[in-house]
Amino acid sequence: MRDKTQPNSAGPGDRLIRAGVIVFFIGALATLVTVAPLLLGTKPLPTFMFGLSMLMAVGFLIAGAGILRSVAAGRRQARDAAAPGASR
Repeated sequence: MRDKTQPNSAGPGDRLIRAGVIVFFIGALATLVTVAPLLLGTKPLPTFMFGLSMLMAVGFLIAGAGILRSVAAGRRQARDAAAPGASR
């Protein structure tokens, strides 16, 4: 029995993973921009910039949720394939 999923189609959780990676890298860039003045001895940036650094953690959590959703869908698909006659 062939799987009907196209090889380039997005599975469950793929968009969450991509969004999480993007948010993580924005947070990483904000962290670099925030820490640079501290290392260079110049005037520190405003406090809200330190809050933008927390986007790294938010992106990590979003990507983790996408991975968990993808794993759950894979387990569900495997369980349905293993059950005889369950999806017919």
